[in-house]
Amino acid sequence: MRRIYIMSKLLIIGAGRSSSSLIDYLLSNAKAHSWHITIADANKAAVESKIAQYKDVAAAVEFDVNNAQLREELIKNSDFVVSMLPAFMHGDVARDCVRLGKHIATASYVSQDMKDLDVEAKQKNLILLNECGLDPGIDHASAMKVIHEIQDKGGKITSFKSFCGGLVAPESNDNPWGYKFSWNPRNVILAGQGTAQFIEEGKLKFIPYNRVYTQIETIEVEGYGKFDAYANRDSIGYKEPYGLNDANAMLRGTLRFPGYCKAWNVFVKLGLTDDSYKIKNANTLTYTDLLSSFLPKGTASVKEKLVAFMGTELDAEVMTKLEYLELFSNKAITLKEGSPAELLQNLLEEKWLLKAGDKDMIVMQHQFEYELKGAKHKLNSSLVVIGDDEVHTAMAKTVGLPLAITIKNFLTGKFKLYGVQIPLVKEIYEPMLSELESLNIIFSEKEA
Repeated sequence: MRRIYIMSKLLIIGAGRSSSSLIDYLLSNAKAHSWHITIADANKAAVESKIAQYKDVAAAVEFDVNNAQLREELIKNSDFVVSMLPAFMHGDVARDCVRLGKHIATASYVSQDMKDLDVEAKQKNLILLNECGLDPGIDHASAMKVIHEIQDKGGKITSFKSFCGGLVAPESNDNPWGYKFSWNPRNVILAGQGTAQFIEEGKLKFIPYNRVYTQIETIEVEGYGKFDAYANRDSIGYKEPYGLNDANAMLRGTLRFPGYCKAWNVFVKLGLTDDSYKIKNANTLTYTDLLSSFLPKGTASVKEKLVAFMGTELDAEVMTKLEYLELFSNKAITLKEGSPAELLQNLLEEKWLLKAGDKDMIVMQHQFEYELKGAKHKLNSSLVVIGDDEVHTAMAKTVGLPLAITIKNFLTGKFKLYGVQIPLVKEIYEPMLSELESLNIIFSEKEA
C-alpha cells in the first residue's frame, strides 16, 4: 500500500555559508515526503540559483531580519522553521514559533531564550531542536554513543575530553597560519573570550581569556598529525547532561594547526580582539598605524616595538604569520568605523578567504578513559571530513546534514520528543549517526 505523507511546509531562514548542505539535503528529500520549502534570505537571487531545479517544491523569499511583520507572516504559513541566522537572532524567531504553534530547529547552543520557552513548547507538543550541527551537534551524538556503550557494559568513565576544529585541508593550506574561514568569521575573531572552565584531576579549573591561547594541549590524529588545542568557555555544563557526574576530568576544546595559538595570542595581548568600543575614522589609518596605537610609545619601528612588547613570545614563525597579514606594510584600513575586532576581521576575511577550488577540513576527536571489570582503558574516537570545494565545505556538511537528517526523522515520525532537545538520546543520535555514515561522515574508534 502506498504511504501517504502529510504535506509539511518548511521555512528555512538564512542561506549563508553553513546552510548549503542542509538546503541541498532537504530539497532532495522534499518530493518524497511532500514537503514545500520556503527559503528566506537577504540575497534572494542567490537562493533562486540554489533552488533552480527544485521550483516545484521550493520558493525563495527576500528576508529582512528587522521586519518583524514579515517574519511573523512567514512563520505563520509554515509548519516547521529552521533558523540558520546568527545565534543571537534565534530568540525572536523562537518566540514567534511557539506563540504561533510551530516547531523550530537551529544548530546553535541552547540559549536562555530557548530555555524560557521549554514549558510552553511541551504543552503545545512543539520541538525546540538545538545543538544539532557540528560542535555542538555531532560531538554530542558521537560522544553519547560511546558513553552509552561503555555504561551498558558496566563501565565507568573517569575522563572525557573532546576537541573539534574547522580548518583548511592540507592540499589547500597555502598560508602560514594554516587557517581559512569556512564559517562565521566574527565567531573566530571572538573565540575564547570569557573564562574557560573545566574539570581536571577532580578539581574545577579556570583559564582566563588572557591565557587561553598559551595554556594549550597537543592532540594527535592518526594520518593528519598534531594540532594545538585550547579550552572552550564552558565544559562543565555538559557533565550532568552527559551522565558524567563522577568523571575526574571533563574538557571541551578547539583545534588549530600548530603555531596558530601562539601567533593569535599576539592579538589578544595587544587588545586587537576587543569588540567593546569603536574606532572612528578608521579608514584614515593603516594597519601599521593600528598596531602602533596599541604599543608603548618610542622612536623604534613598529616591528621593533612589537618585538620588545611581546619578548620571547614572538619568534620567527610568529613574525612570519604577522608579516603575511601585511601588518608592517602600511596596508590601508577600508572600514570607516569599527571595533579593533571588526577591523582585524575585515583584514582576515581578505587574507583567509577560501579561494575557488579550496577545500576545508573538519577534525574532531573524543578521548575517553574508563574502568571496566577492574581494568583501566583509553579510547579515542576521531573524525576527519574534507570538503568538496569552497561552497560544499566540510563545515557546511557537518553543520547542515545532522540538522537536516534530524528534522526529516522528526517529520517522518521516527521520534516524538518535545520542548528543548539536543542529540543526547538514542532516539535522536542513533538514526542521525547511521545516516551520516552512509554519507561518509564516519568516526574511527581506537584503543589508545
